[in-house]
Amino acid sequence: MKDRVNQFLQHSYHQAMALSSGKSSPLSTLPQAVQDHLQMIVNHAENNKGVITVVFTSLVYKCLHPEQDIRKHQSGIIGGYSGRTFDTAYITPFLKAHHFPAMAESGWLTRSLEHKVAYDKNYTGAIKPAVLKEAFLDVMADVEEDGVDAEDMLAFLLQGLIIQRDKNMIQLAIPRNLSIDEMVSLLDQHFHAGYIAFGASRLPVLALYAMYQSLFDNDIKRYKEKRLLPLESHTSADTRSGRIGDIDIVNLDNTPFESVEVKLDIPVSIGIILTAKEKLQPTKVERYYILSTSKMKGEDMETITKEIRQIKNTHGCQLIVNVVLPTIKYHLRLLENTVTFIDYYLQLLQIDKAIKFEHKQKWNELVSQI
Repeated sequence: MKDRVNQFLQHSYHQAMALSSGKSSPLSTLPQAVQDHLQMIVNHAENNKGVITVVFTSLVYKCLHPEQDIRKHQSGIIGGYSGRTFDTAYITPFLKAHHFPAMAESGWLTRSLEHKVAYDKNYTGAIKPAVLKEAFLDVMADVEEDGVDAEDMLAFLLQGLIIQRDKNMIQLAIPRNLSIDEMVSLLDQHFHAGYIAFGASRLPVLALYAMYQSLFDNDIKRYKEKRLLPLESHTSADTRSGRIGDIDIVNLDNTPFESVEVKLDIPVSIGIILTAKEKLQPTKVERYYILSTSKMKGEDMETITKEIRQIKNTHGCQLIVNVVLPTIKYHLRLLENTVTFIDYYLQLLQIDKAIKFEHKQKWNELVSQI
């Protein structure tokens, strides 16, 4: 039983994470009235953790035991089950583990929810505000009277909780006194943590941008009288934004000077080089980096080297292919103080819209292990 419940919870969570990634509201085909009832529960989750816990518990139990009338939430009610026992064993630990609003032990320890009567329209518990009580009882009726699918409702609820959680800022841990090798190792782990949420491909972009911010702060000769442009949105296409790479540096007259294209776990191929060549043609950029977290395949090296040489001869741009982490490591050695690099990276993690709660949580976890 325990394995079955936990597997179901994790499967439901992973599906909801995939559906909610980058969304501002849950994706659902539920009737609008049902969505409104569930959204009301989500909106009050932080201030009324008992209600969200009981609703969550009830929907999960219904999914696993479709024959059970979840309005009968105590074993002392004829035909009932012990919602509190199920919650204490599975639901509250799950909610806490994923940083959702949760009670200390169980939602059924809330006085307004522990009455030994069914959760139907006659329920007398003093759930406040009144609109929340109405939504709570409507959810129970949606399932038991109107036959709305409990799994679809659970999916909506989980998405809503994930979206709400990810909107909240999480305090990021600040590691100090790290060597350059330790910083690079930490970044490597952060890039490749195996995330469920989308957005991991943005992490090396932010690290490289933080590197450039630090270089500009340290008055590196190459970047005197140059300007580092702000990062574009993760979803902005270069052709639409007019930018050349993920990171762009320009001269004071706004003409392109240096650009960086970043790939996460995609080895640089001849196809990527040819696409870059086409992109570079109408520009006068002097240097163009294609940086990947993966090493270039050996069999492509000769063809790529030949094409890079041709680009230099016909266009004048120096195209450089390299690996992200060695590039960062090399440039950090040029800095008098590497603390600013970590500070800039954390600032970007905090404000970049592509970065989700999961990415921030993983950073804190990795720092705690140092």
